[in-house]
Amino acid sequence: MKVDTMRTIEIMDTTLRDGEQTNGVSFTDKEKLNIAKQLLIEVKVDRIEVGSARVSQGEFNSAKKIMGWAHEHNLLDKIEILGFIDKGQSLTWINEAGGKRVNFLCKGSLRQLEGQLRKTPEEHIADIKTNIKIADDFGITANIYLEDWSNGMRQSPEYVELLISELQKTSIQRFMLPDTLGIMYPKETYRYCKSIIEKFPNLHFDFHAHNDYDLAVANSNAAASAGIHGIHTSVNGLGERTGNATLSSIIPCLHDHLHIQTSVQEMQLNKISKLVETISGIRVAANMPIIGSNVFTQTAGVHADGDKKGNLYFNDLMPERFGRVRKYALGKTSGKANIEKNLQELGLELDNDEMLLVTKKVVELGDKKESITTEDLPYIVREVLGQLDKEEKVAIENYSVCHAKGLKPVATLSLRINGSTYEETSAGDGQYDAVMNALKKIYEPLNVNIPRLLDYLVTIPPGGKTDALVESIITWESPKCIFKTRGLDSDQTAAAIKATVRMLNIIHDQQE
Repeated sequence: MKVDTMRTIEIMDTTLRDGEQTNGVSFTDKEKLNIAKQLLIEVKVDRIEVGSARVSQGEFNSAKKIMGWAHEHNLLDKIEILGFIDKGQSLTWINEAGGKRVNFLCKGSLRQLEGQLRKTPEEHIADIKTNIKIADDFGITANIYLEDWSNGMRQSPEYVELLISELQKTSIQRFMLPDTLGIMYPKETYRYCKSIIEKFPNLHFDFHAHNDYDLAVANSNAAASAGIHGIHTSVNGLGERTGNATLSSIIPCLHDHLHIQTSVQEMQLNKISKLVETISGIRVAANMPIIGSNVFTQTAGVHADGDKKGNLYFNDLMPERFGRVRKYALGKTSGKANIEKNLQELGLELDNDEMLLVTKKVVELGDKKESITTEDLPYIVREVLGQLDKEEKVAIENYSVCHAKGLKPVATLSLRINGSTYEETSAGDGQYDAVMNALKKIYEPLNVNIPRLLDYLVTIPPGGKTDALVESIITWESPKCIFKTRGLDSDQTAAAIKATVRMLNIIHDQQE
């Protein structure tokens, strides 16, 4: 990776402020603190914006908790809060929370100024200077957002220039240029940023993109090309409306294409993405670059064959850079190379004729839209080669699940393990939880550790009815690896039990 060490860009992440403006997303103070810690300590972004002043008591509690932690770790200068031109009320709020940096929100376009505030430029500038003076008195460092700056540059550039000319005489440290409505195109972004930087070469400018045209990352890269000093990001692209510029997408572009250095640790991008995905409840798309579940998975057989013959389908975005691994999907476009890669992962070897038979079966299942995992392969191999035992090492002989209103669900489970039958009954918080509790009671005296359940996904076909087949895909974590198992049935609990039995057979194979 070529990086020009002479050029560095600051990364300011606003997941905890602008990202929390995503519809349906609200972080608790503890969740905010955990995200803040990971962003600063592990991901190593330069700065974070953690909230907006005067929003709520909960916002104040979150800010105060983060400031307390940051003070203990000498990181207060990296924590910023959005403040308003409100005669010092925001500053009082920030000061009481223990904050030391404010990002003032002012009007960066004449349209916004006249339409919303009903003030003249001179009046607005005077109000801003009054608040900056109060910040100075509090000992709070001030940055400033020029809200709707993109429309300001399109429609009233003389106003934008006047605003910056006047405010550069104050103690403002950073001027932040937002494409508030996500309207700009990369060429336009480059031109406007270049113009501002050339007119005010001694000032620090940040660029803050929104994604309404799906151009937030492209516009951020254009701003970086123009010489911008800081880029604003959000984990998983969370933010108002269509969101902000995605942290994990911007960093590799800056490093690989523009040869610009950042402080961000690429190995931590997937980890912070998963944390924010879990806390926010907003799922990352499978095809999201860098962090999506599919992005390092080759599906076409020709690609797997090319990789086998010299990594011909690799690019600079190697999964290992981001703490991930390359996978080879199994389905109707699979070739021998895909299946070979997956068999190698399992430690299985087949001769050429056997490979042809297994490949044919995988393609046949893929045509039926069956989802096939690496862990399915041993079953397919045994079935195709006529080696599938009449009895698996672990099989369910019987089970009963009872759920009555007002009572906890109860499950009775009878398992056959290596020819011996075991039976236990247990209650749980749900039907499947009761099954798992009964299962653990069976396995506890056998000194076998059940893998930890990481994810439980249930799907039915689009437009499915009440009698539709249900597919349960469960992700497990064992000491050796993370793997998935699948169960298919018209009953959700039965599908989950089938997936669980498949897991039990896998761990028995692993132990042997």
